Amino acid sequence: MKLLGMLMYMWVCSICLFLSTLVIARPDKTVSTIFRFGPVFLTGKEAILSSQMEAESPGTPEVRIVHHQDLNKKILIALVVASSLLGVLLLFLFCFWIYRLKSWKNSNGKSKQNFDGGKGIALTPIVERFNSLMVAGKKDSVAVIEYHLIEAATNNFGESNVLGEGGRGCVYKAHFNEKFLAAVKRIEGGQDAQKEFENEMNWLVTFRHQNIISLVGCCIHGETKFLVYEMMQNGSLENQLHGPTHGSDLTWHQRLKIAVDVARGLEYLHEHCNPPIVHRNLKSSNILLDSSFNAKLSDFGLAVTAGTQNKNVKLSGTLGHVAPEYLLEGKLTDKSDVYAFGVVLLELLMGRRPVEKMSPSQCQSIVTWAMPQLTDRSKLPNIVDPVIRDTMDLKQLYQVAAVAVLCVQPEPSYRPLITDVLHSLIPLVPIELGGSLRVA
Repeated sequence: MKLLGMLMYMWVCSICLFLSTLVIARPDKTVSTIFRFGPVFLTGKEAILSSQMEAESPGTPEVRIVHHQDLNKKILIALVVASSLLGVLLLFLFCFWIYRLKSWKNSNGKSKQNFDGGKGIALTPIVERFNSLMVAGKKDSVAVIEYHLIEAATNNFGESNVLGEGGRGCVYKAHFNEKFLAAVKRIEGGQDAQKEFENEMNWLVTFRHQNIISLVGCCIHGETKFLVYEMMQNGSLENQLHGPTHGSDLTWHQRLKIAVDVARGLEYLHEHCNPPIVHRNLKSSNILLDSSFNAKLSDFGLAVTAGTQNKNVKLSGTLGHVAPEYLLEGKLTDKSDVYAFGVVLLELLMGRRPVEKMSPSQCQSIVTWAMPQLTDRSKLPNIVDPVIRDTMDLKQLYQVAAVAVLCVQPEPSYRPLITDVLHSLIPLVPIELGGSLRVA
């Protein structure tokens, strides 16, 4: 109503201003005065009254005001134009109001239909969104999930639902219904956390690969951000290798299968994305395993495009996985990911952590400790994880060790491309696990 009142006021003011302009611009052509004395007409400027005329026509003079027709036409045109403009504006506002009203009704209707009457949790949109993305391979799409739904699905972020903990917050198991579980990463912090949240979401909505984690939805609640992923039932590779089971659930061939899956994920980033992507934070805690121990890459908050200017890239990563040229000089390429992959391969091979404490004040990396023994075939079997020791063919062991040694070379140019690594490992994995090895 206020807007309509303002439009009416502007319309009236414009008409008045237009009329005033016309009057001021042409004062001498507004009216003419005519005196009538009997049958003779004299204009006001030329009238010469003689005594004879006064005698013949003693009557009272008549005065008539004659308006110019062009002024009337201009006034009429101004009224028509102003009225037309006002009508168009009113019609536009009316249509816009109808559109907004319909949109509001539709959004309210959908939100009401999406709630489970008993639990009060919107189950349908999340499950349908995930299923449609998986089937159609749709990119650039992610569901926005309301905060109270995440809060209810994680049992108010209870400790019993904690799956892991990272530098920015915890990861929770989210039970949206009996058939659909998800993992919710809670991200807290300042501008760095905000950038990582936006970065990871932007990357994951564009990726679609079997060895990269799928993003189900996201949420922003105040200063806290949430990312909702597909559920990976066997947790992280770090937990499998260094957790309570100490790798007992992972056979030799399963470990090779995990290495191949990780290499395939990296190959997708390095070779099939345009421009190529550098993960920049590859480590065992960011490699997740599903119910069949298929591995998927996660945590893309630090990922950047290859060739990004070093001055614009903040030094980030985890000690033990960071390539030396990146740590010392800030040089970042796809070979930095290859180095991190080599460290993961050593973890799979030996069951040791990337960095272990030798004393309260001294730490040693797995690369420094293993390099002298990886090239000595007589010592190599002795440093293999005891869980899988004596369960593999020695030729396979030697080949995996050789690949690991090449990947962790200090000089980036000596490291192989991830595609070459993948082609070296696939023949060691049985066909039933996605490789090309025929097991008798």
